Amino acid sequence: MSRVAIVTDSNSGISQEEAKKLGVHVVPMPFFVNGRVYFEDIDLSQEQFYKLLAEDADVSTSQPSPADILDLWDDLLRSHQEIVHIPMSSGLSASCATAQGLAQDYNGKVQVVDNKRVSVTMMQSVLDALTLAKSGKSAGQIRQILEKEALESSIYLMVDTLKYLKKGGRITPAAAMIGSVLKLKPVLQIQGDKLDAYAKVRGVKAAKKTMLDAMKKDVEGRFASYAAKGELKLQVAYTTSREEALEWTKEVKEAFPDLEVSRMDPLALSIVCHTGPGVLAIAASHTVDPENV
Repeated sequence: MSRVAIVTDSNSGISQEEAKKLGVHVVPMPFFVNGRVYFEDIDLSQEQFYKLLAEDADVSTSQPSPADILDLWDDLLRSHQEIVHIPMSSGLSASCATAQGLAQDYNGKVQVVDNKRVSVTMMQSVLDALTLAKSGKSAGQIRQILEKEALESSIYLMVDTLKYLKKGGRITPAAAMIGSVLKLKPVLQIQGDKLDAYAKVRGVKAAKKTMLDAMKKDVEGRFASYAAKGELKLQVAYTTSREEALEWTKEVKEAFPDLEVSRMDPLALSIVCHTGPGVLAIAASHTVDPENV
């Protein structure tokens, strides 16, 4: 019997195909579209999702069914001793609290991590969990380490349109109208469990510079010791075309020649619900060294 199974959800950006290669289990997040439920990367692809947004479909996020979570855990515990379950940040979804409640009936065999992350930084947590499990750490130890690491990450993202922020109630209709007229590009940040405004600038070029400057401040400040030890990785996320994402990745590499850009992945759809298409993001994550924890 294997020791520890790693479970996450599709908010991590890990596809079902990649999950099989990595040896992790990804719970697909459900979405309600015009009253019908779809599951991310099962019967709802990135392309289909953007098409629905363009058609002004009524789209809302949901959380996995408790029954589906319990079925997966019970199945995994037939072949594993323990489970580490890494859901989306508790500040962005109720799915973490639901999983924590369900895990109480498993006598410690299921450890639910409130890692305060989403998308590419959450993905790094999953990769760290795999490394820790292979090094012999228990599920409880992995949870403690990942929760201690929760705030050792940062995301900045450029939003192309204010439409979806207005739709989600994050800005007023008047602010959205003024921003559209002035061609403002909001730059948002995810620090811990909140999606917050960071800056408003005019044009894509200025938005990119703002994100790079913000990340440079993090790298030279709160992440300086990690960067010096080679324990900091950058990631790129996007909802633009792959060509635009590749160009952005090139700019990130040029701005940070001494750091590895480890991933370039589509942004998780739960975030896209609030941002819409046309997003470029830069993220940084401290990578866990099993020998130093």
